Amino acid sequence: MTSPTANLTATPLDFFGALRTSSPPAIDAKIAARTKEAAQDFEAFFVSHAFEDMFAGLSEDPMFGGGQAEQIFRSFLLQEYGKTVAKAGGIGISDMVQRQLLELQETPK
Repeated sequence: MTSPTANLTATPLDFFGALRTSSPPAIDAKIAARTKEAAQDFEAFFVSHAFEDMFAGLSEDPMFGGGQAEQIFRSFLLQEYGKTVAKAGGIGISDMVQRQLLELQETPK
C-alpha cells in the first residue's frame, strides 16, 4: 500500500488534478517554520490525548494520596510527554499535516 501523498510529488498535477503550467510558488522560510510549529503542536496535542486514554485505566498511587491534585499533575505530565514525543520526531502526524498545509498554500484560489 502506498501513501496518499507519494503520488502528489511525482506528478505535475495540482490539487484539482489539472496539469500545472508553472512551478509552485516558493514558500517563505517564516511561513514554513510557522507551519512546522503548528503541525508539531497538533501532533503533541494528539499524542497527549492518546496518552490520556492509555493512562485512564491506571489507579492512583496510594503512597501519594491520589485525589484531584494527582489528576491535575498527571494531565500536565502527559501534555509534556506529548510535546517531547512530537519534538523527538513523533509518530509521523506532523509531517503529514505540514505537507498538507503547504500544499493548500500552493493551491491557486
